[in-house]
Amino acid sequence: MAVRRGLDWFTAGMAIAVALAWLFPDPGAPGGFLHPELLTKLGVALIFFLHGVSLSFDALKAGTLRWPLHLVVQGCTFLVFPLLGLALLWLAGDRVAPDLRLGFFFLCALPSTVSSSVALTAAARGNVPAAVFNATLSSLVGVFVTPLWVGWMLESGGATMPMGEVVLDLVRWLVLPLVAGQLLRPLLGGWAARHKRRIGVVDRLTILLLVYTSFCDSVQRGVWSASGLAPVLMTIAGSLVLFALVMGAAALASNALGLAPPDRIAALFCGSKKTLASGVPMAQLIFGARPGLGLILLPIMIYHPLQLLICGALANRWARRSDESGTLAPAPHSA
Repeated sequence: MAVRRGLDWFTAGMAIAVALAWLFPDPGAPGGFLHPELLTKLGVALIFFLHGVSLSFDALKAGTLRWPLHLVVQGCTFLVFPLLGLALLWLAGDRVAPDLRLGFFFLCALPSTVSSSVALTAAARGNVPAAVFNATLSSLVGVFVTPLWVGWMLESGGATMPMGEVVLDLVRWLVLPLVAGQLLRPLLGGWAARHKRRIGVVDRLTILLLVYTSFCDSVQRGVWSASGLAPVLMTIAGSLVLFALVMGAAALASNALGLAPPDRIAALFCGSKKTLASGVPMAQLIFGARPGLGLILLPIMIYHPLQLLICGALANRWARRSDESGTLAPAPHSA
């Protein structure tokens, strides 16, 4: 079965949200009638509460023992990605604006995706339980590791970040709603399963609202009029290079550890993905009302559709190999 991972309504919705912020920035900017300083945190809490209600830890048990695979995925997500990001930013030098540099590194420090990683792994005949385990573990670890990486990046550039306040905010608005959703899962789990599609729509619409408010302040302060099209083109090029390098690193590590073909597929998809669903809320909490927040979010907003397009094509290709051979097709030695 072919997997459809093209430009869906959510990707189009991001473009519309940015366009609305460009045309009507006042409602979503600080002081606007949408009250983004409160709306943002409530939206973040709603997203992670729904994640908690939908998350089944029973689905994780089958994937817990594949430690070589877990090392590849988590190592790529939280170590290889940031190191490659630093190398690319060093090569780019001063040609990249400070907020875009921060946004590119923020992309590299984010956790992996959950739903798309699992769906693509399943479509490519990979190890689905291991993909569920790694994607979920990445989301939980990222709550603490991502702000640590970002704090280090800011301090290395001479800026500071109130780490205690940021972590406390993340715990208050991300972890606690997630835990609350998980505790209420015995009561709401059946409802969540029956309305999975509708919950997904609410989740995505909330993210689009956060994208809109994130860009409003940037537009109002003239960040984009001063930057032009150059940041978009640089981000597209940088995202493609970054994706190729990480896929290559994940493939080499998987082969070196002798992972079975289904595990290699899970490692490639989980280790190369970055989450927009968690990235936008985390950016709102970490960077607050920073004027360049729209520019900081640009890399993850571009990387998101690119990773879906490329990984969707790879999943279809590997699934066809599997169907033709009658066995699980091995992931290629390189991306």
